Amino acid sequence: MLCLVLIIMLSMTVGVRTASAACKGCLCPGDPCQLCPLPLNVNDPVPADEPETCRRIREAVPPTDALPGSNEYFANLDKSTMACIKNGGDVIKNSRRSELFPARFYCKPGLPIR
Repeated sequence: MLCLVLIIMLSMTVGVRTASAACKGCLCPGDPCQLCPLPLNVNDPVPADEPETCRRIREAVPPTDALPGSNEYFANLDKSTMACIKNGGDVIKNSRRSELFPARFYCKPGLPIR
């Protein structure tokens, strides 16, 4: 009986580990939400399939090469955040930066703008 309970408990923990290993949400490999970094940087490539919201942010707030922490960076971040929201996007704070998502903030485009 004790062996049966241990086997069941072990199989449950293995199932939980494999389920948590799968990435969920927008900050996953492949960029499922087509996020654009805020503020836009001059060194960031412009994707060919850039969402309309990101294109409008780029038009309203020119990309910058200012370093994080500088006055120009924060001014550009404020403007691009407002442009994201104005164009139907949501701002996502990235507290776990990685090579795939190095920016501190991202704009998640909303529904297509008509």
